[in-house]
Amino acid sequence: MVDDRVCKKCPPQRLSRFQEECHKYRTLVIKGVRVFDLAVLAPLMQDPTLDLKVIHLVRDPRAVASSRIKSRHGLIRESLQVVRSRDPRIHRMPFLDAGHKLGAKKEGGGGSDYHALGAMEVICSSMAKTLQTALHPPDWLQGNYMAVRYEDLVVEPIKTLRQVYGFVNLAVSPEMEKFTLNMTSGPGYSSKPFVVSARNATQALSAWRTALSYQQIKQVEEYCHQPMALLGYERVDSPEEVRDLSRTLLRKPRL
Repeated sequence: MVDDRVCKKCPPQRLSRFQEECHKYRTLVIKGVRVFDLAVLAPLMQDPTLDLKVIHLVRDPRAVASSRIKSRHGLIRESLQVVRSRDPRIHRMPFLDAGHKLGAKKEGGGGSDYHALGAMEVICSSMAKTLQTALHPPDWLQGNYMAVRYEDLVVEPIKTLRQVYGFVNLAVSPEMEKFTLNMTSGPGYSSKPFVVSARNATQALSAWRTALSYQQIKQVEEYCHQPMALLGYERVDSPEEVRDLSRTLLRKPRL
């Protein structure tokens, strides 16, 4: 879908050019990556000249951790910034720190894996705060927030797509439905980071279960048990349970 060689041929553009293009459309979509505090959007949500809605795309934190480890070299600076922002009062589980100090490669993957997993502590803490705000929304958020699980999107793409479009009062075109089906019915699951491509839904959902060690999975679950419970992601109790791919580890979310 995205060819880096073609993208590199595009000359630099003025920001005003992008503004001109955006003003041609009635509906604008802005992608934000890791808005740690939903309250920062309050001034925009309360602006009477804007009709702003928040669609919060969430995913199993264990899959997020697996993706961050796969992309660890490209995300090392971002992971370091996230880790350094965490609350120093939060207790860190000793086995992960011990593995890092020993330079262990087998389980923890060294420093880059350590920071990739450590970032999950901050990410899940902020996610839990956001979800609690959504469960008990202030006036400015009521009716303007929707959480979408990645897993629901890949398992039931058309149903989820229609729910999202309905939330923002838009109609889904046949072309968009076809595109969505193609993107969730690809031949496989790319092992390369930052690649936008059609993916096999089943492989995409279960990839973390074979990519992460049991120790890494339990570390993420310890960091992320609160948002996991709210979003309907079941925890595992044994390596055998992780490998049993007949279990989806999904239940109905509370949101």
